[in-house]
This record gives sequence, structure tokens and C-alpha cells, in this order.
Amino acid sequence: MVSFSLEGKVATVNGASRGIGEAIARAFADQGATVIVSSRKQEALDRVAESIRGDSAARGGTAHAIACHSGKADEIERFFARVEAEFGRLDIHVNNAAINPYYGPVIDTPLAAFDKTLEVDLRGYFLMTQAAARLMAKNGGGSIINIGSVSGIIPGVNEGTYAICKAGVIAMTRSFAKEMGKQHVRVNCIAPGPVETAPPATPPR
Repeated sequence: MVSFSLEGKVATVNGASRGIGEAIARAFADQGATVIVSSRKQEALDRVAESIRGDSAARGGTAHAIACHSGKADEIERFFARVEAEFGRLDIHVNNAAINPYYGPVIDTPLAAFDKTLEVDLRGYFLMTQAAARLMAKNGGGSIINIGSVSGIIPGVNEGTYAICKAGVIAMTRSFAKEMGKQHVRVNCIAPGPVETAPPATPPR
């Protein structure tokens, strides 16, 4: 990986207990950042943070674990309040957490599955982006990175709600980018294709 310095930067990564989020958190810490990893389960986060601290300490990076369900507005509010209180600033935030509880014909999508996907994959991104942008603007700017999907551009078969949410993430990113640029907050979206990751130990609730 190309080396770049994040020394002195504070970064938050949600959905960081495994997969893409964990890899991003490790990369940031490897470049010297203080990284706060979040997801629903504190135990899983503690494991990741401890591992990152061991791997990245020589390069100046470190990691901390704060549980936060990205589908819960009250938990998001508490999370960013704690980040500000304990670390004093926020320079980078990555929205990565996502679920897809229903694979099947979009016409048969259960309402409960639609609502749950929307809660985490779009509403959660929106609320976290709001909170992160406000905190960054107070401290002179920062960078928000939304992990979207190629499904948000070209939907796959049997993943209708997931694709709808990822398309929403792309539009949301553009909206925040246009409005927050004046406050030196960059907002970008990455749209990866399929990525092989380990399955969760327990299904999302």
C-alpha cells in the first residue's frame, strides 16, 4: 500500500468488527492514526482494537473500541459525543456498516426486511454523516467516506432493497459534499464490487 501519514489524526470507522471496516481501520492505524472502531458488539470490537494496537504501535497508530448500533439514533448521538469528549476532535469518518437480510425477488420483499435494511444501510449513514460533519466543521474540516456498492449503480438480481439503499448513499454523498465543502468537510463514496469476508457470528437483530 502507498504510504501516507495520518499522524495526529482521529478516525472513526463503523462496521469495523470484521471485513472491509476492520481492514480500513487497520490501514488507518498503520499510517499513524488514532482509530475508534465501532459496531454493535463490544466484545468483537475489543478483539479488533487489541489486535490493531499490537500490529500498529511501532508505526504510531492506536485503536479504541466503542460499541454503536448504526441503526439507532440515540446510540449514534452518544457515540459522537463520547468521541468529542475523549479525543477532542474528528478528522476522518467511514460509514461501512451494512446488512442485507433478504435475498429474493424485489416484488416479494417483506416490509420488515425493507425497513431493517433502510434503517442501517441508509438512515444510519445519514445520521452518522450528519454527526460527523458537525464535529469536523467545529474543528476546521475533515473527510467522510461512505462505502457504497456497485449495486447502487447497477442493481443485481434479488437484492432490490440493498441496491435501493446504496443508490441512496451515492445521492446522499453528493448532497453532503456540495453543502459541506464550504466548511472544508470532504464527503466521498467508494462503490466496491463483491468482497469475500467472513460471515457474522450471529445474524443482525
